[in-house]
Amino acid sequence: MNLIKYVEEQLVQKKAMPAFKAGDTITVNYKIKEGDKERIQQYQGVVIQRRGEGASSSFTVRKISNGIGVERVFPTYSPFIESIEVNKEGIVRRAKIYYIRNAKGKKARIEEKQQQSSEEKAANAAAAAPAKEVVAEKV
Repeated sequence: MNLIKYVEEQLVQKKAMPAFKAGDTITVNYKIKEGDKERIQQYQGVVIQRRGEGASSSFTVRKISNGIGVERVFPTYSPFIESIEVNKEGIVRRAKIYYIRNAKGKKARIEEKQQQSSEEKAANAAAAAPAKEVVAEKV
């Protein structure tokens, strides 16, 4: 029963992958072999979906090239993937954002998750703490 999973784990060389989900903008550095030469091609776009688990998992990346939408499916643990970089984290409410295919213009944008530095978090926490103490003194 678990024999298939055992064989998959033995055959697949799992690399360190960054955590990404649908709606994130990523850059995939993919090895392309042309004749006897090998080069690395960057493919940057929005993750439309992640599917499967284990060795057979894959993800789909969509980008706009010369005004035409292009989607490409990458096997997650492909030996041809050199690296994956997460450029932006998007805010979406779905695990598979197929609706982005039909959206045009401003509707096709994905809201970006704002990242706060540790200094900003500390400043916000310090600003919020005295406000609670003042309320307690008035009561």
